[in-house]
Amino acid sequence: MELIHFLLEFLKDPLTTLEGFLAEYDKLTYALLFLVIFVETGFIVMPLLPGDSLLFAVGLLAATTGQLDIAIVIPLLILAALLGDNVNYFVGRRFSDFIKSRDKILFLKREYITQTEEFYVKHGPKAVIIARFMPIIRTIAPFVAGAASMKYSRYILFCVIGAVLWVTSITMVGYLLGNNVWVKDNFEKVVLGIVFVSIMPMLWGFIKVKFLNKA
Repeated sequence: MELIHFLLEFLKDPLTTLEGFLAEYDKLTYALLFLVIFVETGFIVMPLLPGDSLLFAVGLLAATTGQLDIAIVIPLLILAALLGDNVNYFVGRRFSDFIKSRDKILFLKREYITQTEEFYVKHGPKAVIIARFMPIIRTIAPFVAGAASMKYSRYILFCVIGAVLWVTSITMVGYLLGNNVWVKDNFEKVVLGIVFVSIMPMLWGFIKVKFLNKA
C-alpha cells in the first residue's frame, strides 16, 4: 500500500515527492530516477509516468539543492531511456500480436498503438525522435518500431539522438530556471506548458484529420 501511495503522489506532484525522497534517501534518488525513466520508456503498459515533469523537476532540484549533480544525472537518465527503449523494441518484435489482440492491458489501450503506427507511417524513422517529446507516444513508439520490424541499426541511431535531446533539453531547462522563484512556485503551470508544447504535433495532426482535410 505504501508503494501505491508513493506512486500516486509521484504522479500528482513529482517535484514535492522528489524533494521528500531526496531529503530522506539522498544518493538513492539517482536509482529512483533511473528506475522511473526506464519503466516509462521500457514498459509499454506504463505510459502514464511523468517523464517530462520528472526531468524538469530533476533539473530544478539539481540547481537549487546541490544534492543532485547535473553532470551525473543527465548521462544516467539518457542511459535509462536507451535501455528502456531497447527492452520495448524487442518486446514489440516478440509479443506484438498478443498485445494487439487485447483491447486494453492496464493503462494501455489498443487505440494508442494504432495511433502510434499511423504516426510512424507519416514520419518514418525520424518519428523515433519526434515521439520522444510526446507523452504516451514515446512509451509506445519503441514497441511499434519493433513490431514493424524496423531495422535495428537504423532504429538505434534515431533512438540515441532522441534520448540525448529529450533528457538533456528538458533537464537543462529545469536547471537553468531552477533559481527562478516564480518557476518553482508555479511548477505545475510550467510543466503543463511543457506537456502542451510536447503534444502540439499530435493535436495538430488530429485537427488536420478531423477538420482541415474535410474542408
